[in-house]
Parts: sequence; C-alpha cells; structure tokens
Amino acid sequence: MTEISSPHISYPRVMVLGVQPCDPPFRIVEIDGEMVGEAKSITDVLTFAGSQGIHIHDLDDPDVVRWVGGDKFTWAPRQGRSGGSGR
Repeated sequence: MTEISSPHISYPRVMVLGVQPCDPPFRIVEIDGEMVGEAKSITDVLTFAGSQGIHIHDLDDPDVVRWVGGDKFTWAPRQGRSGGSGR
C-alpha cells in the first residue's frame, strides 16, 4: 500500500466539543488534547486558540479545527426529540 492510496487522517490542534445544555449554553474547547475553557461563541474559540499561539484563518478547515456535535454556528442545545410536534 502506498501513501497515495491511504486515507488522510488529520488531528487538529483545536477541538470544539458539543453544546452543553446549561444556562447559558457553552462548548468545551480542547487544544492539543487539554481542556482550555468553555466557549459561548466563535470569538471565545478564537481567543483560546490565540492564547496558545494558534492563529485560525479558516474555521472550516478540518486540519485546524474539529467541530463535534455541530458546526461553528451551533451554540444552542438541540431540541428534545420526544414530546414535540416537530414543527
């Protein structure tokens, strides 16, 4: 097997985990595998990264930032799946 035929697996330095349903909701940010804080907005993610010397130019680059449980626009918990009409 050659390198060209093997899949590319990236391990970004910045990981933004899923929304925690608190008041206000937040997302845990990890840098290099260590929790660095609770982000309530994209600005917080950029601030945490900058404090670690990471300058993010493209929040959609999976080699730089991995968004878990949503994307850069997901800052509220998902609505419950039971008991709702779905409208």
